[in-house]
Amino acid sequence: MKKFVFLILILVGSLACGQNFNSNQFEKYAANQDSLFINAYNKRDIKTYQSLLTDFLSKYNGLSGADQKAYAGRLSNAYYNLCCTYSLLDKKDMAMTYLKKTIASGYTNYSNLKNDPDLNKIRNLNEFKTLVEPLRKTGDYLYILKKAGKYNTGDKRAIPKFTYQSKENPNLVSLRKSFKLDSIAGEGNDISKMINLMQWIHNLVPHDGIHNNPVVKNAMSMIAECKRENRGLNCRGLATVLNECFLSMGFKSRIVTCLPKDSLKTDTDCHVINVVYSDLLNKWVWIDPTFAAYVMNEKGELLSIEEVRGRIINNQPLILNPDANWNKKHSQTKAYYLYNYMAKNLYLLECPVNSEYNMETVEAGKVISYISLLPLDYFDQVPDKTESNGPQTKKVFYKTNNPQVFWQK
Repeated sequence: MKKFVFLILILVGSLACGQNFNSNQFEKYAANQDSLFINAYNKRDIKTYQSLLTDFLSKYNGLSGADQKAYAGRLSNAYYNLCCTYSLLDKKDMAMTYLKKTIASGYTNYSNLKNDPDLNKIRNLNEFKTLVEPLRKTGDYLYILKKAGKYNTGDKRAIPKFTYQSKENPNLVSLRKSFKLDSIAGEGNDISKMINLMQWIHNLVPHDGIHNNPVVKNAMSMIAECKRENRGLNCRGLATVLNECFLSMGFKSRIVTCLPKDSLKTDTDCHVINVVYSDLLNKWVWIDPTFAAYVMNEKGELLSIEEVRGRIINNQPLILNPDANWNKKHSQTKAYYLYNYMAKNLYLLECPVNSEYNMETVEAGKVISYISLLPLDYFDQVPDKTESNGPQTKKVFYKTNNPQVFWQK
């Protein structure tokens, strides 16, 4: 369970700079401190854990307000593991003290609090129930998602049609030739080619969820910069690179931002994956380069985001490919990846309208349009269209409740 909590932090996006520690310094310190916390937890060493926590708090409190907010997950994780340690030692009063601190620092994972065996000795306390039950509406991700199954196929709001750049575009031709993508994709069917390309990107560029992506956001430039600076990309960067590889091979492909409901406006985490249209299956297919993940039904058939979401809501079988992993360091399980992390982030979906090379690089006079698919349960349905004017690039956002329009072929 400690790794389960830690992995959520891996996916957090960009961070501001701190006052005493900058974000890079604090991230390195916090990562090391986390391993020391886990070691003390494993040994049930309260004295060492308390000393580590005091040192952590002295540095955390020196961060800027923005960085404290960004790293709140680190703080709640530290409190949570100490709560677990006290619970395992049957020190109920101290366990409850740190459970309160855990929740006060922003921890909302209701499902984990209800199921982590470390908390068995305090779970039946009335005080525990009083603290935890209010989190269900914001932290029980399956509960939230299952209330969001209804859409409106009659929604006729005007939104633009999705477009996909031709593989004949000179930039896409260059990408295909430079990296010998035909050889990487192989001679199999379209599903085989999609998976081979996903695995190639997953192994070529590591995931880095802490830092911003490069300023120039196209596959050729980002791959070169990652190699030159020995760096990785966050989930959006990886999906962008893979998207352009798919387009260069003639596949229709999108990046999809998967977002939580987040009625409290406190969840800074989302996840970005790809969907690729398979002519063989006559549907969109879920492809996730961050975790080298795809999802199947009980017959072994690859599924779309729409199908996975529906199956989670309706308690139907799902299979995660067994080699799904994060940076070849942590294997992914169906329980964590689908029923916790993605259950949280499948509430609301958003795609750029025009899928093309250099899609999200900021340029003077550029306009980037997005479409969001909202369930009827969502609390923020209007306005139908919003605009965001940056110093160079303008962004336009459209909303729909109609999945047939959003997943148009």
